[in-house]
Amino acid sequence: VQLQASGGGLVQPGWSLRLSCAASGSIFSINIMAWYRQAPGKQRELVSSITSGGSTNYGDSVKGRFTISRDNAENTVYLQMNSLKPEDTAVYYCNANIKISALGPVRGYWGRGTLVTVSS
Repeated sequence: VQLQASGGGLVQPGWSLRLSCAASGSIFSINIMAWYRQAPGKQRELVSSITSGGSTNYGDSVKGRFTISRDNAENTVYLQMNSLKPEDTAVYYCNANIKISALGPVRGYWGRGTLVTVSS
C-alpha cells in the first residue's frame, strides 16, 4: 500500500491550495483518512480527518479555512486550503487507516509529505 500526496507549493498569504493524496495497492477498505502537518521545530499535528461516511474533524487553527473531502471510489482524500497564512507553512502528510483483507487488522499508513510554504 502506498499513499501519494501532491499539490504543495509556494503561495502568498491569502491564496489557496488544494492537496491530494491517493492510496494505491492491495486495499480492502479505508476507514479514516487524514492530513497532518509538521512545521520546522514543531511536533506533527492533526489538521483534519474524514471517515468513510463523510464525518469530518478539524484542528482549531484551520477551522473555517480548510475543507477536507474524499472520493471513496478513487481512495483519494483532498484538502482545500483557503486564506492561507504564513503559520500554515509546513510539510503536510496524509494518513489512512487501511485494511488489506476482510479479516486483517486496520493499519495506519503515511504518505511522504508535500511542502506548503506561505510567504510574501
